[in-house]
Amino acid sequence: MTIRFYGTPVVSAVAVLLAGPVFHPMPLASHSIAQTQQDVRTRPEPGRGVPVFEVDAAWPRPLPNKWAIGQVSGVAVDARDHIWIAQRGPSDAAAVSAPPVIEFDAEGNVVQAWGSPGAGYEWPGEMHGISLDHKDNVWITASDPGDTHVLKFTRTGKFLLQIGRKGNSGGTNDTANLDRPAQARVDPQTNEVYIADGEGENHRVIVFDADTGAYKRHWGAYGQKPDHAKVTKYDPSGPPPSQFSTVHCLRLSTDGLVYVCDRGHDRIQMFRKDGTFVKEVFVTKQVKEAVRTGALFDLSFSPDQRFMYVADAPNARIWILLRDELRIVGSFGGAGTKPGQFVPNVHDMAVDSNGNIYTGEAANGNRVQKFVYKGNRR
Repeated sequence: MTIRFYGTPVVSAVAVLLAGPVFHPMPLASHSIAQTQQDVRTRPEPGRGVPVFEVDAAWPRPLPNKWAIGQVSGVAVDARDHIWIAQRGPSDAAAVSAPPVIEFDAEGNVVQAWGSPGAGYEWPGEMHGISLDHKDNVWITASDPGDTHVLKFTRTGKFLLQIGRKGNSGGTNDTANLDRPAQARVDPQTNEVYIADGEGENHRVIVFDADTGAYKRHWGAYGQKPDHAKVTKYDPSGPPPSQFSTVHCLRLSTDGLVYVCDRGHDRIQMFRKDGTFVKEVFVTKQVKEAVRTGALFDLSFSPDQRFMYVADAPNARIWILLRDELRIVGSFGGAGTKPGQFVPNVHDMAVDSNGNIYTGEAANGNRVQKFVYKGNRR
């Protein structure tokens, strides 16, 4: 794969750019994505080891009440190591749909399930992301046309806050409303909620007070002011686009960085919390034109944050990167319907305190899977 830095070709699986008026490539790994797929299970990472995972085909346990689930668009882990999913309901009209929000315990038993329209808030037309904050509150994002808001509930489903009003998007620099927001993450240090906004025509990160919903700041690619009119068709062989495309995921690291998935442009950009651009990485550009929705759907970290896990939906893989080097050291998955494989839309993921990974599949996947952390192989 060839990646061009403003006309300079570099052959690599991973490309990293440093912030500044001129972009210079950092030293890059010599192996290709294809090589990584072939030899990840045998190639050690000197001195550190590579995390190894094994799918738990018996997780979760059968749902009660003959419930069925549909697309699993959101996955989260709380402080109890309970797993939460946001699901869109089965496509089979004859099936008994589970509620859209489901909480599982670590063994895969349903603890509770809830979610429906109610007084004082506007329930989304289509579920998207779910997360739990340091106060044990649940944040829900939505991706139906007209879903221009996020919702905050207690863990038992009591409504607390709505940011934005349904159907009221004022464009990519509107500071009151959103446009099909993809994910929401709360910073426990500042009690600010960072929103990947998103699935619609807002190509930005936006930040609000997590209790009051008061607007704080927002930014686009490279920390610039977002401009929808300047979003151009993505050419994987050309220079990096100056604007975000689909801002599909967002994570906060413990060392103060904001990681953002620019799904449509196959890249992750990193910022300081004030929106200052730090660097970016293209994990893979090997996406078939027929599924040109972009590769990078979500990311998460190992409990010690040494490793970053990246959900590559169209290629049906989870990539394992050394976070400090932004270098691929492994992967797992593959296309298919068997346990441990992915129907090519691994949409969301989360990691518990023991290092286990949980993935949610949208499109035709309709399932959540658990990958048990088995230690690091040297």
